[in-house]
Amino acid sequence: MAKYDHIGLTISDQVAILNFDRPDQLNAMNRRMMDEIIDALETITQDPDVRVGIITGKGRAFMAGADIKEYAGQTPQQFDAFREKGLQLYQLIEEADIPFIAAVNGFALGGGFEIALSCDFIVAAATAAMGLPEIHLGLIPGGGGAYRLFQKIGLNRVKEMLMLGQPYSAEEMQRWGIVFKVAGEEQVMSDALQLAEKLKRRSASSLRTLKKMLSPRQTEKSFKEQMMQEGKSVLGLFYNEEAQQLIKAFMDKNK
Repeated sequence: MAKYDHIGLTISDQVAILNFDRPDQLNAMNRRMMDEIIDALETITQDPDVRVGIITGKGRAFMAGADIKEYAGQTPQQFDAFREKGLQLYQLIEEADIPFIAAVNGFALGGGFEIALSCDFIVAAATAAMGLPEIHLGLIPGGGGAYRLFQKIGLNRVKEMLMLGQPYSAEEMQRWGIVFKVAGEEQVMSDALQLAEKLKRRSASSLRTLKKMLSPRQTEKSFKEQMMQEGKSVLGLFYNEEAQQLIKAFMDKNK
């Protein structure tokens, strides 16, 4: 496994944990860190033994967005390359065959919140603060955060979050349907691992199919196209050996 400077990666018992590790910078993401995250995500998604991925941060933050010190000094070409790599990062999470859990232990702002939004579940500490504050820099989210939010919550809420640019609590995010579970500050990782254990017990082929069906690329299609895809997917799963074994086991249990 590769040696990283700004992140940690561990894989154990079918669960991969990617840990942002620049705590003195609130895990703000520079170009080197982004390259390392992409490399780690490729390692995770290409490992056939990994069933669930967990992404978290070290210290007081999940990730406080981009490293403004480096960000401010970028040329237009460097800025565009940074943005394009960010899109690759989010896509690796969304299009993975396995579910990802964001264990949000603290600040998740800007690009950090966009990473969390790319995950399938967010488990957040009660003390966590999340938002897209780019407007305070005269910018807007550049990694698809606005559109990911729009798929999850209503337009008025998205306008509020982006135009005011203020942070929101884990409880508010849970009420809006963004956060799956709010945990005590010391319980975030244990709750994320408990969720990972549940997901590990689910059908891998069903999870893989659901991720494809519910990806942004698929959900933007027409309702008719979505229903056709659903029909093809469930038919393929029904004749899959895993499904046949599970159906038989259920029938035998209820005889």
